[in-house]
Amino acid sequence: MQLYNTLSAKEREALIEQAGLDRLTISFYKYAHIGNPQIFRNHLFIHWNDLDVLGRIYVANEGINAQLSVPATNFNAFKAHLDSISFLEGVRLNIAIEQDNKSFLKLKIKVRHKILADGLNDNTFDVTDKGVHVGAEQFNQLIEDPETVLVDMRNHYESEIGHFKNAVTPDVDTFRDSLDIIEEQLSEHKEDKNLVMYCTGGIRCEKASAYYKHKGFKRVFQLEGGIIEYTRQVREKKLENKFIGKNFVFDHRRAERISDEVIAQCHQCGKPCDTHVNCANEACHLLFIQCEECAAKMNNCCSDACKEIHELPWEEQKRLRKGKVASNKIFKKGRSEVLKFKKQSNTTVNQSQE
Repeated sequence: MQLYNTLSAKEREALIEQAGLDRLTISFYKYAHIGNPQIFRNHLFIHWNDLDVLGRIYVANEGINAQLSVPATNFNAFKAHLDSISFLEGVRLNIAIEQDNKSFLKLKIKVRHKILADGLNDNTFDVTDKGVHVGAEQFNQLIEDPETVLVDMRNHYESEIGHFKNAVTPDVDTFRDSLDIIEEQLSEHKEDKNLVMYCTGGIRCEKASAYYKHKGFKRVFQLEGGIIEYTRQVREKKLENKFIGKNFVFDHRRAERISDEVIAQCHQCGKPCDTHVNCANEACHLLFIQCEECAAKMNNCCSDACKEIHELPWEEQKRLRKGKVASNKIFKKGRSEVLKFKKQSNTTVNQSQE
């Protein structure tokens, strides 16, 4: 039995269109102790492939992290399978605010060292000893408390297009970078401040809350279900929405709009814009913010150099790339000297007023 994806993205896209079925984009995670991640991975693939699940799933000894889509007609069967797994029974599922039938086009389930790269090598750190989970209503109350420091645990390119007002938004490229920055800058407030964190779906905050408790912080809270669940609760309960802009997501959509405000700018001309794209030059593929006017002018590229390459015949582009390291694995997302209007976030505990 083949326990891997056998169809190309284009083939899968055509099948989705032919089926004409609505799909649900879902994310979930769970920290748990998994003895044999490879066997668990194969078990998931066998069952989920039969249910036409597509997505990106990571499995490790510390748990599972999943972003996926499933036909709406198969949702109950998918949920029943999750509930049949002891540590996933009743797991919270974050269902996307905005649906897209093509958010994922392949089923990729990979075994990793960790489900969330943190660069930590501390055997005394217990990721299951987490902070207090709070829902949207309590979160809104907490972040109005003058004794609260609100921290965005996402990376710079995520918080640039949307964040909570007055949040600390570290200008970092990785989750690991933010752990040290926050600990250092809040070291004098381990006992007298509420440390409240949020991220996209909760997984980074959960590990961060356990880490900061491990480091001696006494009042640690995290937004349950992240921005995705917060938005759902705000709309369902008619609460005040304190998030401005877009929520960056890691699938084909790239973002969900949470509020009407546009707080970012085109990285090429400076015009208000919060649309992330990838450079059309396959040898670059840099993630950056580009408005419609610049997209037309630059042929969807990040620079004149990339534009020139992208306009070459496809075989010539392939020839130029041959034997070279894929630069899209080197570029840091949203960072390049060619991006004249890249906005720098704040790396201190001074809070964003946007």
